[in-house]
Amino acid sequence: MTPSPTPSSLPAQPLPASPLIDSFGRQIRYLRLSVTDRCDLRCVYCMKAQPEFLPKADLLTLEELEQVAGAFIDRGITKIRITGGEPLVRRDVVTLIERLGRRLGRDGGLDELTLTTNATQLPRFADRLAAAGLRRINVSLDTLDPDRFSRLTRGGKLTDTLAGIEAAAAAGLKVKINAVAMQGENEDELPDLIAWAHGQGHDITLIEVMPVGDVGADRADQFLPLSAVRDRLVQRWTLTPLAETTGGPARYHRIAETGGKLGLITPLTGNFCAGCNRVRLTCTGQLHACLGQDGAVDLRHALREGGLEGLNSAINQAVADKPEAHDFDVSPGAKPSVTRHMAITGG
Repeated sequence: MTPSPTPSSLPAQPLPASPLIDSFGRQIRYLRLSVTDRCDLRCVYCMKAQPEFLPKADLLTLEELEQVAGAFIDRGITKIRITGGEPLVRRDVVTLIERLGRRLGRDGGLDELTLTTNATQLPRFADRLAAAGLRRINVSLDTLDPDRFSRLTRGGKLTDTLAGIEAAAAAGLKVKINAVAMQGENEDELPDLIAWAHGQGHDITLIEVMPVGDVGADRADQFLPLSAVRDRLVQRWTLTPLAETTGGPARYHRIAETGGKLGLITPLTGNFCAGCNRVRLTCTGQLHACLGQDGAVDLRHALREGGLEGLNSAINQAVADKPEAHDFDVSPGAKPSVTRHMAITGG
């Protein structure tokens, strides 16, 4: 009896297939693919100090993740970002990245494959990631002060992240630093962090705190509007807005004095929902068409019960139901806008 093909051995679906266009006319081209909710750090804006991680049995297998990603590519997704938790703590995840890398290029349908990481595992994996086709990665780094880093990550070592950044650069990967701007935590350090990143040859993006999940703190105490940060920066530097985009929500500026590029992600002070082209798949197969809404469609059930036909039908439902905008609220005492943590959603 001939064995049934595994999901990873199934041929790609014919290109092109019907594009993913929501009810507001936005075409979905960007998939953020979470492979785990686990992380080797405990960032204060991302999860509780003692998180309850999902049972491994609840996660999509690597083969299922590949099959779902392939279905999205066949529907017009041109960019995939691998996320977590910390994606590189999942066993054999680089094998998945290598397989998805084979879809890069015009014949494969995928323009870009990227990764968001805290960099602690990059000394082990940077060379393989570059060989798989990754050209750039995002590294989460909110401070260059070792004690502050340890506090914000609840025990992490700054030297581990810096070593990972060096390994990525040595492997030929372009590094972009992502820093969450936090009131009373790192706001005094942001100019120095920008200057350091640009001095190392890295672009940097600042991100406003988003009220996703209960992290044991009032988001109003953490929230720092980037409009205020930008006002302070222009007193020090010359910022020129740029028209370019990397397909995500950041709005970019060139800083004349450093020569580097600064991105600002402002979901609260500068809503960008009108141009949203993204969906997020959790490691358990829940497809969230909006980061700031709790609605989701279960792709794991659809795939396991209905195969590719069921999967595509569920994808259609999620895109059709994509809301016009999020409902983020960081006013004092406000409950999290969504119940799930960022580590579960996919950072």
